[in-house]
Amino acid sequence: MREKAIHEINKGQNIGDVSFKLITFLFALTVPLLLLSIIFVLVKQSWLSIYTFGFNFVVNTTWDPLMDNYGALPFIYGTLVSSFLALLIAVPLGLGCAIYLSEVSQSKFKEYLAVMVELLAAIPSVIYGLWGIFVLGPWLAGSVQPFLKMTLGFLPIFQGSPSGLSLMSGGVILAIMILPTITAISREVIQAVPHNLRESAMALGATKWETVKLAVFGPAMSGIIGAIILGLGRALGETMAVTMIIGNRPQISASLFAPSYTLASVIANEFAEAVSDMNLSVLIELALILLLITLFVNGLARIFIWKTIGKNKIR
Repeated sequence: MREKAIHEINKGQNIGDVSFKLITFLFALTVPLLLLSIIFVLVKQSWLSIYTFGFNFVVNTTWDPLMDNYGALPFIYGTLVSSFLALLIAVPLGLGCAIYLSEVSQSKFKEYLAVMVELLAAIPSVIYGLWGIFVLGPWLAGSVQPFLKMTLGFLPIFQGSPSGLSLMSGGVILAIMILPTITAISREVIQAVPHNLRESAMALGATKWETVKLAVFGPAMSGIIGAIILGLGRALGETMAVTMIIGNRPQISASLFAPSYTLASVIANEFAEAVSDMNLSVLIELALILLLITLFVNGLARIFIWKTIGKNKIR
């Protein structure tokens, strides 16, 4: 009788375990299926453009909806350059702020500073765009760009007429928008490093900087890279703020003072005004390109994180 009762209990537990495993598997399966469905829909809806232009669409610089002649290169260029400029500005600032908040400051002020950093992430992008039009753009055109042209004008990137609606303005506004993400996540990752590593380094006579460099950066590097990639993901896909301040001109220029265009911006600006099936298909192909760029960048970052984790385990 007792063995029968135990058997019934085990049978019920097995059924529950199997059901639980099946349900959670279905939940997990929805994530890759959702990604595959998005890719499938984008490819299907953009097939007219893919079939008509082929690979030339990626390298062509012409954008003429009236003549149905399209090229994505100016938008790819604007997206990549503005995102790279944003990382160039935001990564040093974000890591410096994270190190100060987690390793240097011992005052109560750091908690207020941390809250203010997190509040930056809650500001809607359209507010950033308005601030960029009325404050950031005029300041860059009136002070920063003339100074850069006067001192570094021999470089092609700092040539041309200063303009508030420019690739530089778009990159700076993106840097401000991704700064909270990089700072907040990097701070959490640094704080998660065991304190005994810091104590060991300081016991060996290391300075504060040497302790951070040797005992903190190594274990935290994979998380810091993840924070940077999250910031890059937002920079690549940001639409409203960049659309309002980058100038929206589908041309490639070496100068950061010139207007530019991004993949997300052209989709937002022209999708509702598509004049033909080809125009609509081209815009959807731009969305597909943006998705592939994002997946490619995140894939490279994931490989780098795995290699970093592997090196840390070996050490």
